[in-house]
Amino acid sequence: MQTVGVDLAAAPQGTAMAVIDWRDEVAEVTGLVVGIDDPDIVAAARGAASVGIDCALGWPIDFVEFVTRHARGEPPCGPDSGLEWRRRLAYRYTDRVVRERTGRWPLSVATDRLGLTAMRCAELAALFAASGVAVDRSGAGVLVEVYPAAALRLWGIAVPSYKVDPVARRAAVAALTAAAPWLRIPRAVETDMLRSADAFDAVVAALNARAHAIGATIPVPPAAAHLARVEGWIALPGSSLTELLDARGTPGDRDGR
Repeated sequence: MQTVGVDLAAAPQGTAMAVIDWRDEVAEVTGLVVGIDDPDIVAAARGAASVGIDCALGWPIDFVEFVTRHARGEPPCGPDSGLEWRRRLAYRYTDRVVRERTGRWPLSVATDRLGLTAMRCAELAALFAASGVAVDRSGAGVLVEVYPAAALRLWGIAVPSYKVDPVARRAAVAALTAAAPWLRIPRAVETDMLRSADAFDAVVAALNARAHAIGATIPVPPAAAHLARVEGWIALPGSSLTELLDARGTPGDRDGR
């Protein structure tokens, strides 16, 4: 099995993609590229069991409706208003689940620095679909939304500031390799991971994609399926790192049913 992780940025510069090949007793990072464009991502991910993308796949439904009403010149808030209402516009259902599970909010795709990257992500998803890859924002297809920092926290590898501090990132890489001794990381790849937080997150995204491929992520609650198909769903790991390698057989049921 092969899984792919993409740490997406608003432009190719700052975007990283990692490929992991999974065998019986070992997993190996066989590819890592920092600075990659959409067509090259689609081409490199061809045949992968799962492609984990570190970016929101959709916007909050309430936010989309708010912007639509505003564009038509209608009152934007209806009977609701105030800070809690605005917070509902800012965060998706899946963001709230991540907050409950990890204690941290993801970036808001509606109000934070993620907007431009999410626009690119929509284009990338369309390219995948045009190439014949199954795309479902809830994760029922090959593409799945991941959140590397949250995955690391759930795997017991919580290293604050690893994205901006080289010393912290070295500690994060060391903690990951200690927790997953079966993960082979070539020296050149490790150098890139130490140098670039984007590269490190791409590898974590590919690990998270493996969890999704074997059915070892937290499923979408049936009552929220309609939201996940529009807003996206962050597939948080529901198993340990060790279980990623120990899993045998065919990929699990990606829609959680």
